[in-house]
Amino acid sequence: MESLAETLLAAARWVSPALALWLLWRCVHSMLRGRSAPEIWACLESPDGAAEPVKHWESLIGRARSCDVVIPREGVERTHAALIRSDRGGWTLYDLTASGATAAGALRDEGSGLPVHDGDTLFFGGGSRVFHDTDEAMRAENERKRDVPGLRVSQGLTLLLLTVFQALLVLQFTAVLSGTELRRCAGLFAILALLQWACFFLMRALDRRGFEVETLAFFLTTLGLYVAAACAPGDLNRQLVFLFAGLLLFLALGWWLRDLRRTKALRWPLGALALALLALNLALGVRVNGAANWIRIGGFTMQPSEFVKAAYVYVGAASLDRLFRGRNLFGFIGFSAVCVGALALMGDFGTALIFFAAFLVISFLRSGSFATLFLAVAGAALAVFLILTVKPYIAQRFAAWGHVWDDPTGAGWQQTRALSAAASGGLTGVGVGRGWLHSIFAADTDLVFCLLCEELGLIVALCAVLALLSLAVFAFQSAGRGRSSYYVIAACASACMMLVQLSLNVFGSTDILPFTGVTFPFVSRGGSSMLSCWLLLAFIKAADTRQNASFSVPLSAKRRYAEYEEAGAEEEAEEEEAEE
Repeated sequence: MESLAETLLAAARWVSPALALWLLWRCVHSMLRGRSAPEIWACLESPDGAAEPVKHWESLIGRARSCDVVIPREGVERTHAALIRSDRGGWTLYDLTASGATAAGALRDEGSGLPVHDGDTLFFGGGSRVFHDTDEAMRAENERKRDVPGLRVSQGLTLLLLTVFQALLVLQFTAVLSGTELRRCAGLFAILALLQWACFFLMRALDRRGFEVETLAFFLTTLGLYVAAACAPGDLNRQLVFLFAGLLLFLALGWWLRDLRRTKALRWPLGALALALLALNLALGVRVNGAANWIRIGGFTMQPSEFVKAAYVYVGAASLDRLFRGRNLFGFIGFSAVCVGALALMGDFGTALIFFAAFLVISFLRSGSFATLFLAVAGAALAVFLILTVKPYIAQRFAAWGHVWDDPTGAGWQQTRALSAAASGGLTGVGVGRGWLHSIFAADTDLVFCLLCEELGLIVALCAVLALLSLAVFAFQSAGRGRSSYYVIAACASACMMLVQLSLNVFGSTDILPFTGVTFPFVSRGGSSMLSCWLLLAFIKAADTRQNASFSVPLSAKRRYAEYEEAGAEEEAEEEEAEE
């Protein structure tokens, strides 16, 4: 019996990495394979009859190649005008020139924009274009013809592979747990499986076929639950509660983002709440591992900065809707400076760097100006220099970077142990719970990548990294065909936050970058981090414009088209009955 048990455990160690690779390949193949045709919301017809499609809700018009609608003629500015569609279907034209050379009909934009209707003639630098809006039936027909090859991969089979992967993890835990602990561990993994299948069937009930983003998140969450079971079995229940709460927040935020008008209306209250959380953290913060970014309320501890991440993306994407006109720029810069400054005062420079990276992404996507980025980077470099000069003890925290083996019993204690443990794991790991790194401080948070390498192997650890990279690539790929700039900016900023956080965690634990102590998204143990990751994931999901893929996008065009055909058939039948 013992030999049979060892054989099964050895087989589970080899099969688990293969399942992880297969699952990752299916998700990436489904998300990134091929490109669907863009949505067409309107068109601008030139005098010679050529029609230029309008593919986004916010489109720049001008002579520059970077514009969404390019008009290569004399008198047209590089960035001449902006044509913006509301989520209620109305269009508005904004003049971006200094001379006011943009007009609709006989009217000119005085700063508040001009309403544009189907058939209106728009003038750009002496030339004209006739605006043609696409009605619902035409958009439904366009979407019906869109090619969506990625969704041909069976999402149910991919989720089944994840369920088997989870079962193999529980099987490996039988070697290190027994009795009540083993039953509780198995029960919690079973609840996780039920949650992911319930979410899958909910999406099917909503006629949503794209489940790759959620599958990757559940894969990473599975690894996070394994980390909790291996390092802190007593916190398993708590980790599962936060997972359930995070999933609910993901669904709630996804539903809320369906209406851009109400989404943007909430930006200022949410921004005020974010600043209030940071102020509360500064007043009541408890210093843990050098950073005062924790507060204790009753018997619970939380990191307000994790919730501020989602609020920052929400506010940034919504408040910069008119940055190309110069409005709201200074307000957003001030909001960003307060957030980053508060984190610096707490000593949480890793999270401050994450916020700053998101600021650069949001600012560039709205302005398209490298000069703006240069000024922001220069200002940040000056601030870092002043901080290191005034507070030299902060520089000492980074003194061990690249020299951890020079002082393995002092400053390099954690990283040298983490590197040794990661190297001992090989490709398939030593087995769940059979490593020794979990006894080192912060193994389940800051050093979690090396923990995965040691016990589950390098293959599974790299799959976790690639899963987050895939989400980021998907977000950036979706940007090119995004409906509204809000979804595009929010998704790219969220992906940027996750990527920077991932880089700081993985490269910090392996001594490639300074050790900043940030968590691995979804995988590191911690309730605040789990909630934050699911909230950021909702922005990435909302940017998915593939047909029937995102619950943040209204009912599928294919179904709407069928409804139009059905309604038309009913009207014809009623007319025939009336004639008879």
